[in-house]
Amino acid sequence: MTAIVWLRRDLRVHDHPAMAAALAAGDPVVPVFCFDHRLLHGQHASGPRTQFLLECLEDLATSLRRRGGGLVVRAGAPEVVLPALAAEVGARCVHLTGDIGPYAVRRDGLVARALARQGVRVVVHPGHFAVDDPAAVRTASGGPYTVFTPFHRAWLRAGRREVLQAPRSLPALPSGFPAGGMPSLHDLGLRQEVDDPARGGEDAGRRAMARFLAGPVRAYGSERDGLGGGGVSHLSPYLHFGCVSPRELEDRLDRGPGPDAFRRQLCWRDFYAQVLAHFPSNARSEFQARYRASIRWSGAQRRFEAWCAGRTGYPLVDAGMRQLRREGWMPGRARLVVGSFLTKDLGIDWRWGERWFMRLLIDGDEANNNGNWQWIASVGVDPQPPYRRIYNPARQQARFDPDGAYVRRYVPELRDVPAAYLAEPWTMPPDVQRDARCIIGRHYPEPIVDHAVARREALERYAEARLRTSA
Repeated sequence: MTAIVWLRRDLRVHDHPAMAAALAAGDPVVPVFCFDHRLLHGQHASGPRTQFLLECLEDLATSLRRRGGGLVVRAGAPEVVLPALAAEVGARCVHLTGDIGPYAVRRDGLVARALARQGVRVVVHPGHFAVDDPAAVRTASGGPYTVFTPFHRAWLRAGRREVLQAPRSLPALPSGFPAGGMPSLHDLGLRQEVDDPARGGEDAGRRAMARFLAGPVRAYGSERDGLGGGGVSHLSPYLHFGCVSPRELEDRLDRGPGPDAFRRQLCWRDFYAQVLAHFPSNARSEFQARYRASIRWSGAQRRFEAWCAGRTGYPLVDAGMRQLRREGWMPGRARLVVGSFLTKDLGIDWRWGERWFMRLLIDGDEANNNGNWQWIASVGVDPQPPYRRIYNPARQQARFDPDGAYVRRYVPELRDVPAAYLAEPWTMPPDVQRDARCIIGRHYPEPIVDHAVARREALERYAEARLRTSA
C-alpha cells in the first residue's frame, strides 16, 4: 500500500527517519508538503521566512527528482488535504516528523483524527531535534526542566539514535498523478521585506555545515560572541527548516572546547522546545507568574519604530537592527543587546520585539525566539535577577566589536568616526563631527534614552512589579 510522507520543517533527504521508515516498507511513497494558510498568515506570518521556505522546497524537489521520486505540493487545511490525498493514492499510512509547538500539536491532532476516520494510520518519527523528544528529558521526579544547566546534564546523558544516510533512489510518483506547482511568494499573499537573505535549501545548508565543521567550530567557544562574523555557524535557518539534521550535526562534532560549546547551543535549542511543549502558554505570556500583567510596559510607539529602523543613537543596537532588515538574521550577541535595549532601556513589552523578529528572521523559530526574548526580558525560565540582563550597548560594542567593523558595515554614516568615539558618537566634539562627516542629530540620531537613567528605571519597574504581585 502507498505511504505518504508529510513534510513540514524537515526539508531534507539526509538523516530523515520518517522518509526512511516509509521506504523500508517497500511500498510506493508520496512525499507531500501542504501550504497551510492559517500558518502562513497567522501570528508569526513572515514574507522573508516563507521565501526561504520556498527555496528549501525547490531544492528538496530537485533532490527527490534526482533520486527518481518527486514532491507533491498542495494548499489548504492539512486535516482536509491529507485525507483527500490518502484517498486519491490509496494510502493507508502517513509518516511525519513530530513537532511540539502549540499550533503543531493542535494541527497534528486534527490530522490524525481525520485520517483515523478513513482507517489511515499516522506514524510519528523523530528528526527535529538532537534528542528524539526533548519533552521526554525529565527531572528525577518526572517533571519538566525549567532551568537550563540541569537540563543540559540530563540531555548529555540521553540516548541518541543512529544517523541515517540519504536514500540512493526513490519510487516514482503514481503515473499521471498531479504533483502540483510550487507557488510564488506573491501567490501566497506575502512579500519579501529583506534585501539580502541567505539562500534556502538542503544543498546550501550542507555546504554551510561543511564549512563550519572544517574550521570555525574549533574556535567557537572563544569567538562565537564576536561580531566579526567568522565565529558563528550561520546554520540556524537550515536547522529551523530541517535542511540540516541537528542529530547529524551533533554526531559530526569532535570533542574540544569549540565543539562542546556548539553542542551546548544545540542543547539550548532542545531546551526551549521542551519548555514550550510543557508550558504552551509561554507563547503569549510570561513564564514567571509574578510578572504577568504586573510590569508596566511602555507603549512608546515612536521609540519602538526607532528601534525597528536602527535609529536609536546607539551604534551597536542600530547595527544589529539594520542587519536584521538587510539579511533577515543577526548573530546571537547582537540579538541579546538589541533585546536588552528594547525591554530594559526602552521598557517596551518583549512581545513587540518577539513579533518583529518573527516577521523578519529567516530562522524565526517560535520556541527559540520566545525563550530568548523572555530570557533577555527577565520574565522567563532564566533564574537570574533583572540586573544581570541589562547590557550597556557601548560596553558590549567595545568588548565584542572592538575594531568597529560590525558597526561600520551596517551603519555607514559612522564609517569615518574615530574609533575612540564610535561606541558613543554623541560625545564627539563639533570639529570631530565635521571631520567625520557625521553631525549628531543630522546624519546620525542622538541617543533616544540615557542608558544610566534607563537602567535605574528598569530596575525600579521590575521591583514595583514584584511588590504589586506580592501585595
